[in-house]
Amino acid sequence: MVQRPLGRRIREERLKLNLTQEKLAEDVNLSMAYIGQIERGERSLTLDNLVAVANRLGVTVDYLLSDSVIPDEDAEYLILRQLLAGRTKSQKALAVNMVKLMFRHLDENSFQDGKGEN
Repeated sequence: MVQRPLGRRIREERLKLNLTQEKLAEDVNLSMAYIGQIERGERSLTLDNLVAVANRLGVTVDYLLSDSVIPDEDAEYLILRQLLAGRTKSQKALAVNMVKLMFRHLDENSFQDGKGEN
């Protein structure tokens, strides 16, 4: 459930600024009850309201959501696919060769150091 970590993070940031729920609600044009429900994880925010709250708290939306996004095992593969999307064939080949070189270097150093961690 995304709401609980998000609400907790909003509350933490609000308290750092010594803002009451009432003042935050007033500043972002929402009700105090709604802010309370968000902080308790009972309600969710629209994107527009999330941006308004983030701006008022002086943080980014991704910071507020950072505890809410739980990557699965394939998240790294998706990131690599996104990075390679729209690249030319030669750019993709260069990226693959760089990753191979990096892993070869890591493998050689892990065995030399006797660490061999996974």
